[in-house]
Amino acid sequence: MSDFDASFDTRFSLTPVDESGTTETGVLLMGLEAERLLAGLGLAALADDPAQVLIAVDRIRHGVRATLTFEALVEAGAQRWRETRPALAAAVGPASPPAALRKALKDTLRMFAHCDLGDPGPATSAHLAACWLRRNEIDRLAQCPAHGEMTAP
Repeated sequence: MSDFDASFDTRFSLTPVDESGTTETGVLLMGLEAERLLAGLGLAALADDPAQVLIAVDRIRHGVRATLTFEALVEAGAQRWRETRPALAAAVGPASPPAALRKALKDTLRMFAHCDLGDPGPATSAHLAACWLRRNEIDRLAQCPAHGEMTAP
């Protein structure tokens, strides 16, 4: 084994240069807590750009004045999840074995073509994919009572 191989630490491997932006956004979304994922899903209908949704949710979460509260966005996302989940479950069937995160995201996004979801935009797709891959946690949170109401500034 060469010195390079012995010292190579895969925890710090860079992503392939040809990896899609959607996949990388999905990887970032997978690291968020469930409430932020649902809030992003709730906001996706308003601004269907994954990066903009991520920034907007963070701003609202930290109290930047907005027309919607963080809790209202979580509830909107939970409602959207409850409406969408049956179509996802019908298209996928039983859970697949664990896979590399990027592969799992790509497979999930491809699966959406076989679901009756209408035409979800990139933010909706990115958030739904992350929610699907963490569906047990998202299901538990989405079953909680309403988190808040939509409010004006």
